[in-house]
Amino acid sequence: KQTDKSVAPSVQGYVGFANLPNQVYRKSVKRGFEFTLMVVGESGLGKSTLINSLFLTDLYSKDYPGPSQRIKKTVQVEQSKVLIKEGGVQLTLTIVDTPGFGDAVDNSNCWQPVINYIDSKCEDFLNAESRVNRRSMPDNRVHCCLYFIAPSGHGLKPLDIEFMKRLHDKVNVIPLIAKADTLTPEECQLFKKQIMKEIQEHKIKIYEFPDTEDDEDNKLIRKIKMPLAVVGSNVVIEVNGKKVRGRQYPWGVAEVENGEHCDFTVLRNMLIRTHMQDLKDVTNNVHYENYRSKKLAAVTCNGVDTTKTKDHRPLLQGRAGQERQQH
Repeated sequence: KQTDKSVAPSVQGYVGFANLPNQVYRKSVKRGFEFTLMVVGESGLGKSTLINSLFLTDLYSKDYPGPSQRIKKTVQVEQSKVLIKEGGVQLTLTIVDTPGFGDAVDNSNCWQPVINYIDSKCEDFLNAESRVNRRSMPDNRVHCCLYFIAPSGHGLKPLDIEFMKRLHDKVNVIPLIAKADTLTPEECQLFKKQIMKEIQEHKIKIYEFPDTEDDEDNKLIRKIKMPLAVVGSNVVIEVNGKKVRGRQYPWGVAEVENGEHCDFTVLRNMLIRTHMQDLKDVTNNVHYENYRSKKLAAVTCNGVDTTKTKDHRPLLQGRAGQERQQH
């Protein structure tokens, strides 16, 4: 008979399997890490500045056209890759930008190019899984979408609601209040409550923070009030003999990395230091699995993908089938 009871060795000694995490760590560091971050929002909300502030890199160089030159009549999806090294750890960061989003007079279906991009990356990964040689499988799936909300103080726009409803089943959505330094602390708190109320009313699913093993991290997570109010700046200003990144105003300085001024440090810690792997896991285990199951369920036993049929009108298809049976 076999029993599930663990038998303690008669001779106390060191076996060595406690070193397994170190093996996994060395292998992961050697391979490097990949992360894809999508930023969506209207022009002029400080998306480029915030990304440069988060990763301390000049991802959008001087040669890169500014928002005024990049406004297009149609939404386009542009991606930029940068290799970041820190403490011997290598991160391949892909930033997916959506210039032209929300800038047109008629924004009908402006979310469709974004959906098509996310689905195309899942399709690429699914095709890579189906190949004979699966050794090199780059993960270009979108792991997180930062959605920038204009600091109007009057709740969400219809476009904001529609976009998040269309995307919440496909990607981890984190709503951000852009340029939070344009609001007073009281206005910012009321705006947060108003946005969360509308998100719950419309049953929009935003990214939820899972509990971690660290009690201090769990305490910080419970204090986080979504959406996050952020301020981005790459300008170093001297305040009371101390150099800080912030924005200079006649009434004072809005410090980017000051938790009392905005939630920038909360976003950076969550996105990079504590929950980057969880964002990748949720993308793989939830959003990608949903896409994969729908895609494979659509493929019939004859190998025909029913999602790509030209005529999606079931009544006409039914009539055509009846006519074929009669003839």
